[in-house]
Amino acid sequence: MLHHHYHSPHRRALIAFILIGTVMMIGTVGMHLIERMPIIDAFYFMSMIATAQGPTMLLTTSSGKIFASIMAFISFGVAVASLSFLFGPLLGKLGLIGVEHLQEQRKKSGKTKK
Repeated sequence: MLHHHYHSPHRRALIAFILIGTVMMIGTVGMHLIERMPIIDAFYFMSMIATAQGPTMLLTTSSGKIFASIMAFISFGVAVASLSFLFGPLLGKLGLIGVEHLQEQRKKSGKTKK
């Protein structure tokens, strides 16, 4: 079986955390500059947006609202993609084990798919 260099769980975790960290940093700095939020509030705001829990405070500027809307799509998408990238091989392997188990059960019961 060939192994791709991304198959290392440590490398996959590092890439996933770098992606999430980059998006969170861009969103935090953006909210800090656009909405004049303190850094900790901007980070908290972005973490709530990225985890699809919703905004925790009302935004005051139109540009802040547009930026937050764009970052909501990007950050949630990156979070879901990162989790898929991190756990994809494990879930794929579990799926194969399940299929093999079902095939063995069919052979034991004498029922084969034609």
